Parts: sequence; structure tokens; C-alpha cells
Amino acid sequence: MVRVLHVVTYMGRGGLETMLMNYYRHIDHTKVQFDFLVHRDFEADYDKEILELGGRVYHISRLIPWSQKYRKELKMFFRNHPEYKIVHVHQDCLSAVALQCAKECGIPVRIAHSHSSGAVKNLKYPIKMYYMRKIPLYATKLFACGKQAGDWMFSGKKYEIIKNAIEAEKYQYSAALAEEVRSEFGMTDEIVIGHVGNFTPAKNHIFMLEIFQKIQKKECQIKMIFVGGGEGINNIRKKVYEMGMQDQIIFTGRRSDVNRLMQAMDVFIFPSLYEGVPVTMIEAQAAGLPCVISDHVPDECIITKDLVIKKRLDEPSDKWAEDILQLAQKSRTQHMEEIKKAGYDIEDAAKQLEEFYFQNGEKQWHY
Repeated sequence: MVRVLHVVTYMGRGGLETMLMNYYRHIDHTKVQFDFLVHRDFEADYDKEILELGGRVYHISRLIPWSQKYRKELKMFFRNHPEYKIVHVHQDCLSAVALQCAKECGIPVRIAHSHSSGAVKNLKYPIKMYYMRKIPLYATKLFACGKQAGDWMFSGKKYEIIKNAIEAEKYQYSAALAEEVRSEFGMTDEIVIGHVGNFTPAKNHIFMLEIFQKIQKKECQIKMIFVGGGEGINNIRKKVYEMGMQDQIIFTGRRSDVNRLMQAMDVFIFPSLYEGVPVTMIEAQAAGLPCVISDHVPDECIITKDLVIKKRLDEPSDKWAEDILQLAQKSRTQHMEEIKKAGYDIEDAAKQLEEFYFQNGEKQWHY
């Protein structure tokens, strides 16, 4: 059996973590096992399930790219665990640090994985760009969730696309389930706008609130559901109260039943500043949800063209509101076969990744 070490921040219910767990649940655990090196000291959402599936979760200090203490700790871990011949790093622009340490410790297969097509341009941005350019120097294999993400992170180097595949059948629309979920939240005939994503600047929650405020002026029977968690949630809650919309907006927190919650929505909005190929967009289309997304979300995630409208981020919020209300009237339809045909069903995708790990891991043990 080949054990693969995934290097992540922590295994909360974010997009890349959900993608990893989708693959982990569907690989043959007699051939390949996943273990996780995390950079937080608390138990995260998926940790218990990882252990139940036979995986291990190791904790290490927070990533500080210029810290020699951190690098020393990381190298000590690698040297104390010679069983890992494959290290798969999911640390965005800063993946070069773990990849370099892995190379210096003689780990033969070192994978960098791009899950995004941009970064917030704050004080950390130049540091991130400096380390991002070093990734191809230390990686032996480059993966990306899509073309835009790969082109952005790997600057012309050859990479392979690993699709953010899902359990498509779980998302099929059911009118009975939609009614059940709406009842749980005390909703009946309201138009329900939904968003799934952690509360980070890239998701553009403030703009969503501006859009919702415009929608309220046109339609009084309206609700919005925010599914997700993260450090920015309290700021958004505060803003909701300041805008007087606390009775119309529901915060569910992180949930393990996103497939159920999507049944209750009438339209899905996604005005992100940048993305890779977001898992939630694949899920929304599998659920037959009409989607209004920004022009900064890659075209690759549009699988069901009749469900998705793209809007420019520089368009005023009232224009977004008009399209959202129009799409909310659209009847839900089944799109599972389109999802599968596009290669986003986890059954087939997991077999391909499993084979890559198994062949490369076995090869290293025979050297």
C-alpha cells in the first residue's frame, strides 16, 4: 500500500478540503492511503472521518515561509517519516517551502497543486509571488484544478488537470426534499438566494449584501442563505445588522449537508474576485440550480450553459439583482448526466488519481 502525505493548512470544510475528501472516500484504501500534515493545533471538521478511513493527521507549527525554525521542524518530520515517497502540497503560493524541504530530505515525488487563479493584493502579495515563482524548481509534478489556475501558478510549465469531482448523484434535485429543508428554516413561498463558501475576501460577501439590498427593494418575499464559516463571518454578520437585513439572511455555519441545503435554494450567486474551479459551482449545477457568477470565475466551471449567467464585477448591484430575480423563476431541471460527461463525477476521477499515486509510489519502493 502507498501512503500519500497531503500538506494542508487544516482540514476544515473549504473547497480544496472537500475535494480531497471526495477523492479520499472513493480511492481503494488497500492500494492507497491518505495522511495529512496540518498547520493548526485544533481538531478540524474532517479529522474524525480521516481517522475512521484509516488516515493519520499530524500537526505542525503555522507556516512562516522565512522561518528557519519552521523549516527545521518540517525537515525533522520528513526525516522521521521515511514511509512517505509522495508528498502532495496544497498551500497555494507558499507551496514552495514544503516542496523545497521535501526535496532536501530526499522525497522523490513532490506534487504542487494549484486550486486558485489569483491572490488578494495586500501586503503579503509580493511575498506570495516570490515563493510562487519557485514552485516549479522543487516540484516533480504539477497539478491544477483547471487551466486558469494552472496557467496562473505555473507560468508556462507543463501541468496536469485534476478535476474537482463530486458525488453527482447526491445533488439531484428533489421537490420533496426542497420543501423539507425550507420547512426546517421556516421558509415557505419566499425566493431563496444561496451562496456556499468560506468568509474570505475573495468570495466578495459585501457585494452580495449590496445585491441583496437591491433585490429587497424589488421583492419583499425574499431570503438569503450563507453556508460556510471562516474568520470573516463576524464582520459580515455585523454588516447585515447595520443594513437591517438580519431577518432575511440566514447564516448556517459550516455544514456537512450542502447537497440538502442546495435543494431549498432558487438561485445561486457567486461574485468571486478570483477562483480556481470552485467545487460549489459544480455542486450547484449538479443540483440544477440557476447560477449568477462573476466574470472572474473561470469558464471551465460552466458545465450546464443554460443554468449559468456571467456578470461583470464592475456592473452595478441593481443589474445583478435584476438577473438574479429573473433566474429565480426558472424551473429546476436534472443535469447529473452533463456533470458526469464533463468528467466531474468522483467515481471515474478517483480511479485516475489512485492509479497515479499507486504507480509512482510502487516505483519508488522498488528503487
